[in-house]
Amino acid sequence: MGGSCAQRRPAGLRKVLFLLLLPLFYPALCEPIRYSIPEELAKGSVVGNLAKDLGLSVLDVSARKLRVSAEKLHFSVDAESGDLLVKDRIDREQICKERRRCELQLEAVVENPLNIFHIIVVIEDVNDHAPQFDKKEIHLEIIESASAGARISLDPATDPDININSIKDYKINPNPYFSLMVRVNSDGGKYPELSLEKPLDREEQRSHSLILTALDGGDPPRSATTHIEISVKDANDNPPVFSKDEYRISLSENLPPGSPVLQVTATDQDEGVNAEINYYFRSTAQSTRNMFSLDEKTGVIKNNQSFDFEDVERYTMEVEAKDGGGLSTQCKVIIEILDENDNSPEIVITSLSDQILENSPPGMVVALFKTRDLDFGGNGEVRCNIETDIPFKIYSSSNNYYKLVTDGTLDREQTPEYNVTIVATDRGKPPLSSRRTITLYVTDVNDNAPVFDQASYLVHVAENNPPGVSIAQVSASDPDLGPNGHISYSIVASDLEPSALSSYVSVSAQSGVVFAQRAFDHEQLRAFELTLQARDHGSPALNANVSLRVLVDDLNDNAPRVLYPALGPDGSAFFDMVPRAAEPGYLVTKVVAVDADSGHNAWLSYHVLQASEPGLFSLGL
Repeated sequence: MGGSCAQRRPAGLRKVLFLLLLPLFYPALCEPIRYSIPEELAKGSVVGNLAKDLGLSVLDVSARKLRVSAEKLHFSVDAESGDLLVKDRIDREQICKERRRCELQLEAVVENPLNIFHIIVVIEDVNDHAPQFDKKEIHLEIIESASAGARISLDPATDPDININSIKDYKINPNPYFSLMVRVNSDGGKYPELSLEKPLDREEQRSHSLILTALDGGDPPRSATTHIEISVKDANDNPPVFSKDEYRISLSENLPPGSPVLQVTATDQDEGVNAEINYYFRSTAQSTRNMFSLDEKTGVIKNNQSFDFEDVERYTMEVEAKDGGGLSTQCKVIIEILDENDNSPEIVITSLSDQILENSPPGMVVALFKTRDLDFGGNGEVRCNIETDIPFKIYSSSNNYYKLVTDGTLDREQTPEYNVTIVATDRGKPPLSSRRTITLYVTDVNDNAPVFDQASYLVHVAENNPPGVSIAQVSASDPDLGPNGHISYSIVASDLEPSALSSYVSVSAQSGVVFAQRAFDHEQLRAFELTLQARDHGSPALNANVSLRVLVDDLNDNAPRVLYPALGPDGSAFFDMVPRAAEPGYLVTKVVAVDADSGHNAWLSYHVLQASEPGLFSLGL
């Protein structure tokens, strides 16, 4: 029921590379996969093994997210087997109306790498409709002078089925006056005609009753019947004659409703009522009768509704001219609809990547889309473009399919998202266009290391600080997102002894606050230097280091200590012996002291003890 593009496994490096690149060119290298199914298949019926026809394994079905898309999704893919299944009711007559060939076009989409394949499912007709006559009874009038061999056209039955399932034959019940002839038109349509086998005699039999049966070609065939009542009238020996056997005209689809489009004319050589002609639609589809009106007296045909070339390109009808005596003739009318550029192109996004890594290489497919224009010829030819100042570009794939790929470097920290506007323009005069904007989000990668807000740090800490007090804070920033931008701090080096480092300082991993673990003593530790590191949580992680120099400031926490003279056991000073005859100014002793503090905290006053006069002493600086 289906087909696929088979590829032999080649040997050699070039052929291996060709296989690796083949999915990127598959739509251009391969014809669409075709399946054929009858209409009205039950839901869940298997159309074909799509995975196999695409050359995919059963594991690839779920791993590469095989799926199908279409305007109206009549099919689905079995995630386990890869079978293409009927998802919804498929009525050929509803989907394709009167078209002889009914095809559904859909696309198969796979990811990793992203690609698209074209599928055509041909819907075959089944005999699910019986023929039907417009009327249950047909009333005819035939002049008694009609000669043997005269033919009377009858309204045909209709059957929406096609080909062998459409109308195949007509029958009437046996009778001595009439036989049935079946006329086949150039388009294959079959129309019944009564043929007069022998002259009628109104005085002998005023009316005749027949049963007309229409049969289709199904197996078994389906049928419909209508009753024909024939009244015999007095002689009228000349039927009407049309000026043409076939009328053909072309109209713009923009023609306003109610416009006269054509006039058919017929003449009759009889006189009086037998020459009075009325016009009627015969052998014409109901949809065509709804579109046009026919003036019975003048033969003028007008359109009742607006035309739409994209819906119907041609109308075919038969017009009967019947005189007052009941004789008639037919002509064929063909109306061609000319396309106007009245449809803007459509842009249909078939696949879109949710997120794009900022380190994605150029040429990566981020979206697939197609265009559609219901107009014909140049009016339906579409070109696509996007803005030129963004790092993306469009590649045309096939059958109005396009790929949107990266075309430059992405940097999330500069541009986290892009609004890409696709413009589709047809080649009509004047051209019509449409726009579709899609948003592409750039996903972060860890491409930025933390950066400290200072090249180095210098802090002063007064000695005798309380343990656990904050003495400094370092801060770093990282423009990446999530774990890539989340920073932790640590001490990685110091000029303190490694074994003593943890007893002196610590740093908060979250805030970068540096804490003193003990009280500092300026007389033992006047300065030290730390190397702190900021590290993000990316994979792999990135980091940066900074220097923090700590100066311990002195406090006046030490009293001076006398070194000389020495103190006695009771704490009194030992003085040198002074001669009784010491002269004034005689140096008795000199006081020497030290202070462990620094700066102004260590400034000392030195005193000397001198004799001012015999037996008396005074202090001097």
